[in-house]
Amino acid sequence: MSVQKKVIASGAFDDIKSHDLRFLEEAAKLGDLTVLLWTDKMIRQLTGEAPKFPLAERHYFLKAVRYVGKVVEAAGFDNFDALPEYLKADIWADYEPKTNSTRHKFAIENKMTYRVFKGSELKDFPEPPPMPSAPGRKKIIATGCYDWLHTGHIRFTEEVNAYGDLYVIVGHDANIRLLKGEGHPLLSQEERRYVVGSIRFVKQALISSGEGWLDAEPEIQKLKPDAYAVNEDGDKGGKREYCKQNGIEYLVLKRTPAPGLPRRSSTDLRGF
Repeated sequence: MSVQKKVIASGAFDDIKSHDLRFLEEAAKLGDLTVLLWTDKMIRQLTGEAPKFPLAERHYFLKAVRYVGKVVEAAGFDNFDALPEYLKADIWADYEPKTNSTRHKFAIENKMTYRVFKGSELKDFPEPPPMPSAPGRKKIIATGCYDWLHTGHIRFTEEVNAYGDLYVIVGHDANIRLLKGEGHPLLSQEERRYVVGSIRFVKQALISSGEGWLDAEPEIQKLKPDAYAVNEDGDKGGKREYCKQNGIEYLVLKRTPAPGLPRRSSTDLRGF
């Protein structure tokens, strides 16, 4: 049995987007992926500004990404173009335009492969395969736009996952415009499905095919879930009545951030 290679990716990972997740996905294909996460102090040193999201929140997000094996905070380390001695790796993964000759030289001197992913390698949004599940797990569905994935969303998926396998059905583009108006959604349905499906608490992410607040009804009929989970803001649009009529348990969770983290809203982050 071959030993899996150790892969390191380093960076700020502030305001994680689909491009970052595609990079982490491809890096994880090389071996067991560890992320060296830059501290707030390092980011201020590099940019002159505080990160958009503090270290604890960035750490929480990364730990929830299904492609990441481990997250290590770069405490007491401030070299952006090297890796600390306590992190041994076979491959240092990077992507354009972050790549530079100093990192390449460091990798060679430390007998590592410096693997740089080009933008062309991180295009498209492949559908993440379903996560494995234990026997006897209930099937739970959740629906929504997920136009700017943040730690509030992740906390919701984490809490719902405690009840069973979570299937997230993101609203298709036309229906999001119908419900929220022109200018929505910010991201395409394929991109939103990809981002949500990259979270380890989500068994599978799908795209709705119906209309209105119950646009996921065709998918619900196929999945035949045991329960439908919403947060307090999503408890509307006839969902409660639909579940009662169809014998589906209806779960309403409070919008509570993960311990120590601030409350987040897609509307606030998006700016409209």
